[in-house]
Amino acid sequence: MSAERDRGWWWSATVAVGRRPDLWVTAVRQAAALAPRGWWRARPPLPLPSGAWLAFRMETAYGDPTRRPSGKDMVHFLEWCRQSRPRSRNMG
Repeated sequence: MSAERDRGWWWSATVAVGRRPDLWVTAVRQAAALAPRGWWRARPPLPLPSGAWLAFRMETAYGDPTRRPSGKDMVHFLEWCRQSRPRSRNMG
């Protein structure tokens, strides 16, 4: 996959999520949860998931390890993450 295509989907996802302030906290939580250990040592120092993990997830989601999610798909994923997260750890 070309670096240009890889950057393009991240930009699309960032813009789509940027328009949804209600998903910002969820997006940060997911970035932290999916980032590999020591992500800050790589260049550029961004908390991006590994290429192998991303290929696996794209294969299971779309049937194509080179496909990338649209901004709309990313928003739907983050909405699902937010709805699936327990509201409180101490429930009584």
